[in-house]
Amino acid sequence: MRPGRRRAPGPHGSAGTGRSGGVGEELLGALLDQGHEVPPHLLGPLVARAVGRLGGRETSVFLQDYGQVWLVPLPLDGLTAGDPQPIESSDAGHAFQAARPLEVPRTDGVRVYLPLQDGGDQLGVMAVTLDEVVEDDRRLLCRIAALVADMLMAKDGYTDLFFRARRSEPMTVAAEIQWALLPPLAMSSPRVRLAGVLEPAYDVAGDSFDYALNGDLLHVAMVDAMGHGLDAATMATVAIGAYRHARRISVGLSEIYAFMDRAVAEQFGPDHFVTAQMMRLDTATGRFQWVNAGHPAPLLIRGRRVVRQLHGPTTLPVGFGGHEPLISELDLDRGDRIMCFTDGLVEEHLAGGVEFGEEQLIRWVERVERTAQKVPAVARSLSHALKLARGGVTTDDATLLLIEWRGPA
Repeated sequence: MRPGRRRAPGPHGSAGTGRSGGVGEELLGALLDQGHEVPPHLLGPLVARAVGRLGGRETSVFLQDYGQVWLVPLPLDGLTAGDPQPIESSDAGHAFQAARPLEVPRTDGVRVYLPLQDGGDQLGVMAVTLDEVVEDDRRLLCRIAALVADMLMAKDGYTDLFFRARRSEPMTVAAEIQWALLPPLAMSSPRVRLAGVLEPAYDVAGDSFDYALNGDLLHVAMVDAMGHGLDAATMATVAIGAYRHARRISVGLSEIYAFMDRAVAEQFGPDHFVTAQMMRLDTATGRFQWVNAGHPAPLLIRGRRVVRQLHGPTTLPVGFGGHEPLISELDLDRGDRIMCFTDGLVEEHLAGGVEFGEEQLIRWVERVERTAQKVPAVARSLSHALKLARGGVTTDDATLLLIEWRGPA
């Protein structure tokens, strides 16, 4: 054991009992008490001190970049910066994708990687080195990581430090607007999981999505505003704002469409439109409802295979004054996944002028699904695989959203 490694004896001389009891309570209590008011730039020393109480060193915090390709170090005092870690091929990335701690033996001890999660949203990974890891260390480190994730989420609303760390490329003004509009990219509850990806992450403009879990009902919308740049970002902002307003006054899907339609038409005139899909899932029963306003049909994934496209009555895009839409309905089985996507995912033209198309999309969905990963990892891997399959080209926004009904329990 290295000099300075502190262990608190338990009532019978056992390190474990004391560490999981009094010392653990004191350590976590100090994090809670000080974390509320510590400014964002001093979060690093606070975390490093807490980990140091366990004998930990080389504490690092890595955040997922906006392109969902890298885990980038958070450059705060007290933290070890290190190099960006690829999500697909690093120890930090493996812990991140599996959403489970990972212990890697090294010559100077054990490097522990702990996922930083908040409500299913994957923020990144905390890494720390210890001489050895006992069960009490594992419990306390997981709880420290949970508190760090909560503090990052709480403080992200009033600092640019975390945004700057996550931005690995220059970002357009339109993309800044869209990212500020988005909810967390992933959400998880006992009954439902959800994850989304936007491409190109640093130049997205007209694509967006929104969701809310209100009691048993999950409300979801995906929009694709015409054009690109600031005009498209502004239209998408109005459409999502109108959707949120209508959803929050508890109107039905048809009324939500009408409200969004009026808002876009009144603000932008008759030559502008937004394709949209509004959905609602009863997480207690698996009853899925949707309204399609000019969007590609969602895919139903069952048993890791695409079993059907959810075609149904469509209405005009938002802003064109379409008739009252018909609501389509489907009863999901436990474990079913619904994949929604914008046309940029399938309309990209490959070399020779051939369109990527929905058949290729379905083949790639089934190929990625065979890995049986969790929803955020599937969404991320699928988005990246599709971009590579399209020759690495994204001339239009390409967004996908994956919803999994886990069952009523």
